[in-house]
Amino acid sequence: MMPGRLSNQTLRVLPDTVKVPEYDRAAVLPGIVHLGVGAFHRAHQAAYVEDCLAAGETGWGIVGASLQSATTHDALAPQDGLYTLAVRSGEGETLRVVGSLLSLVVAPQDPAALLDILIDPGIRIVTLTITEKAYLRDGAGNLDAKHPAIIADLAAPGTPRSAPGFLVEALTRRRAAGTRPFTVLSCDNLPANGETLHRLLVQFAEFRGDAALRRHIAEDVACPSSMVDRIVPATTDADRERISASLGIEDAWPVMTEPFSQWVIEDRFPAGRPKWEKFGVTMVDDVRPFEDMKLRLLNGAHSSIAYIGLLSGHETVAGTFADPDIRRFVDGLWHEAIPTLPQGAGLDPDSYIRALATRFSNTALAHRIAQIGNDGSQKLPQRIIASAIDRLDSDASANHLTLSVAAWIRACELRGASLAEGLFTDPLDQKLATIAQAGLPGAETVVAVFDAAGFATGSSQRSALETLVANHLEILRQGGPGAALAALAGDSVA
Repeated sequence: MMPGRLSNQTLRVLPDTVKVPEYDRAAVLPGIVHLGVGAFHRAHQAAYVEDCLAAGETGWGIVGASLQSATTHDALAPQDGLYTLAVRSGEGETLRVVGSLLSLVVAPQDPAALLDILIDPGIRIVTLTITEKAYLRDGAGNLDAKHPAIIADLAAPGTPRSAPGFLVEALTRRRAAGTRPFTVLSCDNLPANGETLHRLLVQFAEFRGDAALRRHIAEDVACPSSMVDRIVPATTDADRERISASLGIEDAWPVMTEPFSQWVIEDRFPAGRPKWEKFGVTMVDDVRPFEDMKLRLLNGAHSSIAYIGLLSGHETVAGTFADPDIRRFVDGLWHEAIPTLPQGAGLDPDSYIRALATRFSNTALAHRIAQIGNDGSQKLPQRIIASAIDRLDSDASANHLTLSVAAWIRACELRGASLAEGLFTDPLDQKLATIAQAGLPGAETVVAVFDAAGFATGSSQRSALETLVANHLEILRQGGPGAALAALAGDSVA
């Protein structure tokens, strides 16, 4: 049993090989609230803020807020918010204790406490990593007025449940108190995430029937877009045991990550911001080209690896990527996606995919593909389908891209059979299960799934996409992933 727990008091007993905060944490003031304080935030944004605090910018500590579970709070509150960031590669592992997370609050347990923090004039930025589904959009991409959380937040704005509900109520109270609005910075994998979030906040104000509030949010609240990139696999019990043994004391929730990290942010912060650019953050006028490259090359490949890998019996990204047939498929996917990227924006996609190949081959990270497989109906439109539509619009092939969609459908069909029930989840699980149980032919299945997920709605290429996906799905059903990959490569299929 470990002799103690990571905390402010035990920092001084850690080995010299572990980097620890050398600034006075007691002197740090909160300037950022983060909604969705999961592993990715702690490996990415919190680490950049840690660099700023270490450089003397002590007004930018983070208050973390969980909008659902108390798990992160219960693990880190006894540790004074401290945790170990383990950077792993083939060259070994480096450990750093991060101190930028000053405190944590669990919103469902005490929504008033989170609102009190959000209206503090010292809070100048609110960042979010809440995943795509927590933006509560309908099939058209607008705020879903029929969602139970939105209905509840409109009926009782003082006790919100959703991210839009908390943000709009906090902005309402700040405006009433004469406090300038905070900047709202989305760090989620959404196209034009800042613009999307801003539109949802304006729509929430409209739903509240407050024209002045709507105008205030529309005109005075900045929501810059950002692009984030770092691979952060789920922490395992073996990780906890290994890190705690290295520290000599217990860390209940360390975070594993890779050496690579990227953050591109539109530089619109009326209330101020940390000097992130000093520590590798790229501040730009328009993040969209960088966002497109990441979504279509990294995230698109990740989703494709996940579903093909699960069908092939693999468990991790590195293990899947080492499969020669799947590696050949990913190369083909990148070949199709690269021409769809913005031209003349200073991107270097060839260098980017070379770096991705190195990252995907990192066997030191056990990045489980089932984790990546979650929420496919929310992720595939921007990661895969947008590229496929652009390819078809240019009369070019989209065979690799559409196999990714078919693999997702097939993986959903096989859960509870050859794949474990609940291996990955999706907001449309009930509808997807109903479609799978109907036993429809491939073409009819694909149309039903596209209807349920809203894939390619309004696109003149929808029928062509459905045909390509249906062809892949029939091969996957009859011969499995090996047959589908062989057919794609032009090999004969038995």
